[in-house]
Amino acid sequence: MNKISTTWVIDDDEIYRFAIKLIMKRADITEKTLFFHNGKMAIDFFTVNLQNPNELPDLILLDLNMPVLDGWQFLDAYEKLKPQISKNITIYLVSSTIDEQDYNRAKSISCVKELIVKPLTTKDIQRILAAFNPGQ
Repeated sequence: MNKISTTWVIDDDEIYRFAIKLIMKRADITEKTLFFHNGKMAIDFFTVNLQNPNELPDLILLDLNMPVLDGWQFLDAYEKLKPQISKNITIYLVSSTIDEQDYNRAKSISCVKELIVKPLTTKDIQRILAAFNPGQ
């Protein structure tokens, strides 16, 4: 099974980041995982590395509720940067939300593949890998 080159986890919850690190290791689906505590840190990294696609992610697991720059604000900023990004990036929203408006909003954003309710499981990660197809 092919591995994802680079995965970003953008989430402010320290316990969740610890758990997802273990799940990602167990599922063995990615070569490299970077963690960002909020959307601003990730957007700043994007901005600095726009001309270096090897530093950019193939997959983003994005929380919605974070301080500084939340998931929705991250997506707004990402959409503005997207024309300058020379690689396809798959984004999954991973959140504890049960709000139907969030699901509908996620479906309306073309760069979002799916909204998955936390906690993310090894099965979810394997399903993401099975659906993952860089270059599409």
